[in-house]
Amino acid sequence: MKAFAGLVTSLVLGITLISGVPAKADTMPSRKAQTVTTQMPCSIVLNPIIKDPNTRGVALIYRVRHRYSETSSAYQERTSISIHANYLPKPESQGDYDGYEGFAQIPGLISWRFRLLPRQEFSEEPIWAGRFDYISTGLTEDTKVEVRLSNSKTQKLGPAVLQGSLKDCKR
Repeated sequence: MKAFAGLVTSLVLGITLISGVPAKADTMPSRKAQTVTTQMPCSIVLNPIIKDPNTRGVALIYRVRHRYSETSSAYQERTSISIHANYLPKPESQGDYDGYEGFAQIPGLISWRFRLLPRQEFSEEPIWAGRFDYISTGLTEDTKVEVRLSNSKTQKLGPAVLQGSLKDCKR
């Protein structure tokens, strides 16, 4: 569906450029929220959806510059989302899940998911952390960042246990 919406947008924009006549607003997908003007880096506290007073997380969002190919000398700028989550329930205690994923989405437009890995330190509860550096589209204030249960074998993404929104991103 998202690919189809992108194709429609490309066709509408192509027709506009060829004919010089703008397309009707109702034929183009709407993007209700504007691109965020929040200065980066910024962070979002990820609050629990489940009832556990210790479950919390944070997402760090900022622009990174990478060479995305070994043969290219040019750097490309992308947005990175890193997640650090504490005191999450054992995934298997929540159903047919074996881990957690970071999930970010601009509702109705695009989403990204990435694996969070457990890091066992001195306590019984692991820290779950991960990052995704390849976001090329501008994020909007309604962008949601979540920690969700996942099953690595079936690729099934489960419900969110932590959630935050880019409108709450603080510098």
